[in-house]
Amino acid sequence: MQTVLSIAVDALAYGMVLFVISIGLSVTMGLMRVVNLAHGAFAMIGGYIASYAARDLGLGYGAAVLLAVVGTVIISIPIERLLYRRIYGAPELTQVLMTIGITFCIIGIANYVFGPTLKTIPLPGELQGSVDLGFRTIGTHRIFAIVCGLIVALALWFTIEKTSFGVKLRASVDNASMAAALGVRTEIVYAVSFAIAVGLAAFGGVVGAELLPVEPYYALRYMVTFLVVVSVGGAGSISGALLACLILGCIDTTGRYLMPEYGEFFFYLAVIAIVCVFPRGFAGRMK
Repeated sequence: MQTVLSIAVDALAYGMVLFVISIGLSVTMGLMRVVNLAHGAFAMIGGYIASYAARDLGLGYGAAVLLAVVGTVIISIPIERLLYRRIYGAPELTQVLMTIGITFCIIGIANYVFGPTLKTIPLPGELQGSVDLGFRTIGTHRIFAIVCGLIVALALWFTIEKTSFGVKLRASVDNASMAAALGVRTEIVYAVSFAIAVGLAAFGGVVGAELLPVEPYYALRYMVTFLVVVSVGGAGSISGALLACLILGCIDTTGRYLMPEYGEFFFYLAVIAIVCVFPRGFAGRMK
């Protein structure tokens, strides 16, 4: 029973971290129609900035998280304006080549500036302990990651489904020229959407650093994992991405606990099975 509870808690925390990082990619691929293979690179930037802020500048964890999100968004603004705008609506192969090139450039620059070593983000005392539930103790950081995932899911759903910005975004996706004719500034809508996606990636990179360590090739190591979440959940679907993260997180964590010698075998076996049954993912948008 103790093992089952440990697997359940770790799987839920891992799934929520995957969700926070991957949901931005789901938004850009499902709503903005951009295959952004550089998404993980922005999560890596957030982790590097937070590590530098906390370890070298001596800032608190909260300040480091805020600086990581804001700094990553600021860095992404010229990249979006000068590079990504050129591939909106472009063939998918063009988007893949552009974004994979951006990924390698970001990796090179980050390693040159911060050094090619594993980066740690010191946790505050409040997140280092554990919570006693009576029948078992749970790491406080695991609970923190789970709560962050739930908050992000609710906030993003509310933004897209219940606000005027969400209406403009969905209108721009369905018919950009008509939305522009009605006064919607589609370029600004796309820029803000991209900034939100990048900010979430940075936030997830920091919050999940204990589970997905920030290291020199983070962007490449987890690129396929983030893409898998979007494919299984269905691009553009918040609920689909959340369900995919929880299921895949559970399968991956269970496999690593019980049969660690198999590595990620069960994770990708589950992906193959799910995609065979749900070719567009759990809640994929029809093209």
